[in-house]
Amino acid sequence: MIDFNSWKKSIKQIEELELKYFNINEFDSPDEKGSGKNCSVELLKKLDEARGVLGLPIKITSGYRTKKHNEYLGDKGYRISKNSSHLKGYAADILAMDNAYRFKLLQALIEVGFVRIGIGGTFIHVDVDKNKSQNIIWTY
Repeated sequence: MIDFNSWKKSIKQIEELELKYFNINEFDSPDEKGSGKNCSVELLKKLDEARGVLGLPIKITSGYRTKKHNEYLGDKGYRISKNSSHLKGYAADILAMDNAYRFKLLQALIEVGFVRIGIGGTFIHVDVDKNKSQNIIWTY
């Protein structure tokens, strides 16, 4: 059952959150404008801090996802999970096209406290999902 009071409080925190390096819309699901507000405050704060540590741009390729968009990605052949942390607003994928940038980004993400990191060929996934294994790095 959804705790609507908690949900409203979370949305209010997002609306009041001042991000230095990101616009909340960068985390929108492509099929739902404004849905980036469904992201976790912890995720957004850590990513903003990581951007400051990195000193280079960070391009979010996937933030919050609606169930419909998650299924669409699965239909297109992307490796997705029906229990994806993106569906809960706990995850983001970051574009990482070259090895030097990927290394620096990984250092910054670890420095700010991310403990769930997935490394793909062209992206790095981070999430703050406390219901999944902690202190892990995996590959795609």
